[in-house]
Amino acid sequence: MVRGLLNKLVSRSLSVAGKWQQQQLRRLNVHEYQGAELMNKYGINVPKGIAVSSVEEAKNAMQTVFPDAKELVVKSQILAGGRGLGTFKSGLKGGVHIVKVDQVEEIAGKMLGQILVTKQTGPQGKVVSKVYLCEKLSLINEMYFAITLDRKTAGPLIIACRKGGTSIEDLAENFPDMIIKVPIDVFKGITDEDAAKVVDGLAPKVADRQDSIEQVKKLYKLFCECDCTLLEVNPIAETSENQLVAADAKLNFDDNAAFRQKAIFSLRDPTQEDPREVDAAKADLNYIGLDGEIGCMVNGAGLAMATMDIIKLHGGTPANFLDVGGNASEGQVVEAFKILTSDEKVKAILVNIFGGIMKCDVIASGIVNAAKQVALKVPVVVRLEGTNVDQGKRILKESGMTLITAEDLDDAAEKAVKAAY
Repeated sequence: MVRGLLNKLVSRSLSVAGKWQQQQLRRLNVHEYQGAELMNKYGINVPKGIAVSSVEEAKNAMQTVFPDAKELVVKSQILAGGRGLGTFKSGLKGGVHIVKVDQVEEIAGKMLGQILVTKQTGPQGKVVSKVYLCEKLSLINEMYFAITLDRKTAGPLIIACRKGGTSIEDLAENFPDMIIKVPIDVFKGITDEDAAKVVDGLAPKVADRQDSIEQVKKLYKLFCECDCTLLEVNPIAETSENQLVAADAKLNFDDNAAFRQKAIFSLRDPTQEDPREVDAAKADLNYIGLDGEIGCMVNGAGLAMATMDIIKLHGGTPANFLDVGGNASEGQVVEAFKILTSDEKVKAILVNIFGGIMKCDVIASGIVNAAKQVALKVPVVVRLEGTNVDQGKRILKESGMTLITAEDLDDAAEKAVKAAY
């Protein structure tokens, strides 16, 4: 029984840990058209295209950029995959359309300002504020290419498959033998031999082999020099002109490199991100929104995961991961409460602080000030322990606030679940 319980807790911890690690490796995800512009600067073959934010801009683009085109590809620009198979809440099927030039304005108008739902957006979807108009290439072969960071080899890893145009998950399930992985020595960089192995894995049918090797090397150069955490080209394709082209791409960049990648990070589109996570980042808080009903404010990632685990153990569901860190200020605590209370699903808040570097009196003052600034409409359970705990408890007691206090973690979780349901 004990072993089974531990297995459940470890499983939940690993799940949340994965989300937390993704948050810690904060990354900028740029729109497709922005990625295409960047790739073009590195000499990578991309389709000719332009992003527009209105029907009038689409009309002008057809006259100036594509005066001789007969067909164009109209791509909705959201920071999520699966656009082609997505559905707009307005009813339009597909976020990517190949249309005659006289239909471009109509399709662009049906996409702009509308909400597109894909497998990666969740049911809430994302608003399309721009569409990307690009030339329709005559593709004769589609393949898959990606560069990511590999924990096992502690360096970049290139993944290639001679079949592309669909999700890598489907490719891995249906064609596992087609996928090759080429680890790159981060100190030596990519060699001709490495690039040749990748090209062999792609198995182009008509593109020049040496040109293809050079394209792979340019993609790797972009990955390194721009501090990417992911560079995914799906499909990387061959055209009827015997050229290897990045027909569609996704690029993520490490936030830790923002100080040296100012031009790239100026492209950030906060309208495509969870507003709670945007606000948390501004306040230097670690926050991940979840789907539960008990808001959590904790100091320390390990304690935060343990708190969420024990909430689940008592039958509740955590609404978030919020780590205020070991040295949060009173102002940060106030901001944390504002973020927690902005979630309409939250029915109770659990504050679980173990004061080491973080002082309990600072947390208590933050809670009191937050209550004055934010109309708290849900029960708040507080468990304080550690540095200045007596001062913290006194501040809460003298505040006149209605709080539910707890002696330990188990008691706090049980009371939070009871208060929420």
